[in-house]
Amino acid sequence: MATLAERSRRAVWHPCTQMKRLDDEPPLAIVRADGPWLHDDQGRRYLDAVSSWWVNLFGHNHPAMRAALVAQFERVDHVMLAGLTHEPVVELSERLGALTGLGHAFYGSDGASATEIALKMSAHSWRNLGRPAKCEFVGLAGGYHGETVGALSVTDIALFREAYAPLVRLSAALPSPDARTAAPGDDAKAHAARCAAALEAYLAEHHERTAALIVEPLVQCAAGFAMHDPEYLRRARALCDRFEVHLICDEIAVGFGRTGTLFAHQQAGIRPDFICLSKGLTGGVLPLSAVLTTDPVYASFWDDRASRGFLHSHSYTGNALACRAALTVLELFERDDVLARNAQTAQRLDALLAPLAQHRAVRHARRLGMIWAFDVESDVPGFSGAYHRRALAEGLLLRPIGNTLYFMPPYVLDDAALEQLAGGALRALDAALGS
Repeated sequence: MATLAERSRRAVWHPCTQMKRLDDEPPLAIVRADGPWLHDDQGRRYLDAVSSWWVNLFGHNHPAMRAALVAQFERVDHVMLAGLTHEPVVELSERLGALTGLGHAFYGSDGASATEIALKMSAHSWRNLGRPAKCEFVGLAGGYHGETVGALSVTDIALFREAYAPLVRLSAALPSPDARTAAPGDDAKAHAARCAAALEAYLAEHHERTAALIVEPLVQCAAGFAMHDPEYLRRARALCDRFEVHLICDEIAVGFGRTGTLFAHQQAGIRPDFICLSKGLTGGVLPLSAVLTTDPVYASFWDDRASRGFLHSHSYTGNALACRAALTVLELFERDDVLARNAQTAQRLDALLAPLAQHRAVRHARRLGMIWAFDVESDVPGFSGAYHRRALAEGLLLRPIGNTLYFMPPYVLDDAALEQLAGGALRALDAALGS
């Protein structure tokens, strides 16, 4: 009888995967998940140290989440949101508005959808205001905002974009405030200021055609977890105000406590014109994204003419079950004082990770909130895949990005799990390097 992995190879086209590789490295067949652990069909368990692609916050099969979804299913599972509404989507919109200061929530299904919504909404808003020339966008070098065609226009990673170049309307990519690339003598804040000067020069010349700047605040995850000083966001906000350009904060990966605050942009003391949310929004349980925006943007669509409305939609917009999951996430943050608890967890893991941070092959060891990253100096061919395999042998699910090893674990690791993560990650590194 064929195994689950064999059946998957034949029937499932896996994301972000060269399928031929699965002939030699079959996918893990997960049959159960609880807390931070994934259990496969061979009886092995793995610490989900990447939160199942950065989505899981409170562990798998959380009792509060399970109870909330069962109760919601007994009332309303899903209804269309065009001309109808329901309690979870209203309450969630109110809660997110209160937390962000952005009072109008529009819903999608995933992060790329949120990017598409924000880009379309920004350009359409300028059009409604009589400025249709403002229809171009600008992002940062190494930026990642999704892989649909519109999102690829502001994604500056060649691996994802090159094959679709004829379909994509390219946007400008300005210097990243990545602290690793600071000039000698510059600290992270000074480097951020230099990169903001490049943004100023660009907007001075192109603001009449620029609808919005889109940034991943504080951490560019897909760019090898490039971290930058909040000074860049403060200056970007001021420049966007000065040149009448929308600021879009893509908090899809870094929102909901990942950087130490509920939302990363809060560390800069700013408010964006748009915020994109997904991943941790539902605690990694159901697909949902949200885009929140300002009163002036919303008002630009308020009209008797349908053509001036925002006519974006999908069948599952504002799904009641997904909204209930998101409300449960917000309740857990309040009930369990998650941000304070995370700060304590991060300190414990920092101490355990000291040998890894000081490893002879590690450069630029860094942490922000509950995100750790380490650049590995290695000429081992295919280091990322080699490390992934060695980590699995240690009972760890880790997927380096190039030569950058990172951890973005769920917030529910006990001391034993922390020790396994730190010790196993170090042993896997030595094994992958052949030392």
